[in-house]
Amino acid sequence: MSRKPAPPKIIISRDQMDTLERLAEGALSRNPDLADRLLGELSRAKVVGPGALPDDVAGIGDSIAFRDEATGKDQQVTLVLPEDADIAAGRVSVLTPIGVALIGLRAGSRFNWETRLGESRNLTVLEVQRNAGV
Repeated sequence: MSRKPAPPKIIISRDQMDTLERLAEGALSRNPDLADRLLGELSRAKVVGPGALPDDVAGIGDSIAFRDEATGKDQQVTLVLPEDADIAAGRVSVLTPIGVALIGLRAGSRFNWETRLGESRNLTVLEVQRNAGV
């Protein structure tokens, strides 16, 4: 029997942690599965003080390049608050499955992501650009 690999470690700044917790708690009635997933990610995060988030760790407002290991396709998105999301412009809400999966990850992290359709994908974070979307 194969064991599921442990999820990669995540790091989140205290101010973003507070914002993400409020968003997740507000989403519990509308989208409980996604809100629970975000709260689960936050519960295992290493929280750092203001200005202490390493430059290669994905946060709100950052641009993240990642690769789908099955297809070899590279994508780039900017993590934003729900009200700033615009898929056509590559701005992805932190309250989406991929947003929850990417928040707090370092460049080089590999992770398993479940799409809205329930498909499992293995992705690798290639690069994080700090505050690209702000």
